[in-house]
Amino acid sequence: MLKEIIATGKTVEEAVSAGAEQLGRDTENVKHEVIEEPRKGILGIGATAARVRVYIDDTPAGIAAEFIATMLKNMKIDAEINIEKEDDEGALIAVNGENLGLLIGRHGDVLDSIQYLATLAANKNLGAFYRITVDIENYREKRAQNLQALARRMADKVLKYKKSFALEPMNAYERRIIHSECQNIPGVTTYSIGDGAERKIVIALEGKLKK
Repeated sequence: MLKEIIATGKTVEEAVSAGAEQLGRDTENVKHEVIEEPRKGILGIGATAARVRVYIDDTPAGIAAEFIATMLKNMKIDAEINIEKEDDEGALIAVNGENLGLLIGRHGDVLDSIQYLATLAANKNLGAFYRITVDIENYREKRAQNLQALARRMADKVLKYKKSFALEPMNAYERRIIHSECQNIPGVTTYSIGDGAERKIVIALEGKLKK
């Protein structure tokens, strides 16, 4: 199976499209490198076509990004998918577009499912685990900021009223944000209670025993 090809076209876009077709992929599922920009010439004389190297990104991050692109295409959802950060341990894949709330879900539950499936795809043939983080419309950063603010507000209440407060159930990622933020607040501590989807954090006075 071909993994890369040199393609030509009147424009770079046409060349990429032609190369993707020959590789049996959609344009959003390939990467490209411009070898030569097209030139119009003078009165058509000396005109040259665009030449591009079109290739399949078969890195774990590329596989995960392609999985997401294919899934969204099947759902008839138009979105831009970019690998924003990538190293030997993991990658961040950003999905941006309009009206993508359906892909986020309540408190990011749908987003977490997409991330889980993309991680499975990326790690299918790997010996070591490769972490894939998927973010949609910068949701995770916004959610983290909201959770950090919530942790500070609830910690203030704990210190003011000298009593513990339990937060709503959260996934492991969100609980880590609360735990981490409260570690920077003198006088309070945190612990988790409950199981599965009902697991939640309790913010309590430091040194106070769990009840």
